[in-house]
Amino acid sequence: MTTDTATATYKNKVTAAFNGAAATYDRLDVEFFTPMGGRLVELADPRPGERLLDVGCGLGATLLPAARLIGDRGRALGIDIAEAMIEEAGKEAARQGIANVDLRVMDGEHPDLPARSFDLVLGSYSVIFLPDARAALARYADLLADGGRIAFTSPVFTRDTFPFLPPLFTELIPMSLLEHLPEAWHPEQLQKQLHSWLEDPADLTAALEKAGFTDVEITDEPVIQTAPSGDAWVTWSHTQGMRLLWQHLPEDEAAALRERIVTALDALRTDGGRVRFEVPARTHTAGGARSPPPPPPR
Repeated sequence: MTTDTATATYKNKVTAAFNGAAATYDRLDVEFFTPMGGRLVELADPRPGERLLDVGCGLGATLLPAARLIGDRGRALGIDIAEAMIEEAGKEAARQGIANVDLRVMDGEHPDLPARSFDLVLGSYSVIFLPDARAALARYADLLADGGRIAFTSPVFTRDTFPFLPPLFTELIPMSLLEHLPEAWHPEQLQKQLHSWLEDPADLTAALEKAGFTDVEITDEPVIQTAPSGDAWVTWSHTQGMRLLWQHLPEDEAAALRERIVTALDALRTDGGRVRFEVPARTHTAGGARSPPPPPPR
């Protein structure tokens, strides 16, 4: 399978997974994307009148609070590869009475948008999951006007933990299960595409600077995730990225994995209360490329 074919297949699987999950995505009393999106907005500091782009906007956990801050004079565009997500985000914006939002189905890796048309690019747990995120970063730099900036979040990747999930899941999910995922998530591909530049903050900074950004800052702080129970968390996991794993597991392995996770998470509950644990998260902020210097005098 060629690289282009593998990438297209991967994106088709992701699109189908999130189209299927849109109706319940982030709506099952499990807190994660909303507090993470809110914290990203705080660090990005959208300003009144700005034009912002949210890549992989989902249901709007980042897009909508940011849109409120830029006000009626600003404009917010949310893009997502899954049409159902865009439809649900539109309903949520209408429900909250937020009118300065546009929504479009679009591949975040190749945004078909005019150069220098945004003041802020946001991405909450989206940008780094693109097949070639480093190339996409350079395209975002081109979208920023003078003085523009980017802010996005990612997991904190380490070589000894199961990718995309908090450390406590490493003992629960055998790495061998990755073989059931699309090729782009196989261990050797993850090592090449993710750990090679996302593990070390120095490599991250270098990648952003190469893409055309300046004044890079990386902030590591956990997001507190809560759920009513272990069973509720597993049900929720079928509505986000882990859905791809569940869909590809043989029935017996899926049942065994569910039992292990539910048992472990319920052990974290105190007096029948909510499951609560930390999810390591990393926020990257940077300024856009500077204006080219004026031509030398003749």
